[in-house]
Amino acid sequence: MSSKKPSKLELRRRRQKRVRARIFGTKECPRLTVTRSLRNLYIQIIDDNDSKTLFGQHSKTADLKGDAGERKGRIAQAYLLGKAVGEKAKESGIECVVFDRAGYKYHGRVRATAEGARDAGLNF
Repeated sequence: MSSKKPSKLELRRRRQKRVRARIFGTKECPRLTVTRSLRNLYIQIIDDNDSKTLFGQHSKTADLKGDAGERKGRIAQAYLLGKAVGEKAKESGIECVVFDRAGYKYHGRVRATAEGARDAGLNF
């Protein structure tokens, strides 16, 4: 009688589904979602009413320059990416977003992304 233990990916998908049931992005307050891989970070701002991605950016092609404070490495990269997306959102007239961490824990690169977007002027 062996019960199969769910994998990390299955557990993350469950959390993502549970959170996504409560989070919904509108045109006035779209959803800012963060997806991370081992090396890169992907951020999208999504309007769920129209099922459209308003814009997105990822750490591979983003021009990440600026001051990240005491942060170093990929966490600094995540902070600068969040700040760049926040500034781009402000230019598009977006003031408020709903943060979707996609089932990831709120620490490390996900937290740095949120802090960068907040520092750029987005309200969560």
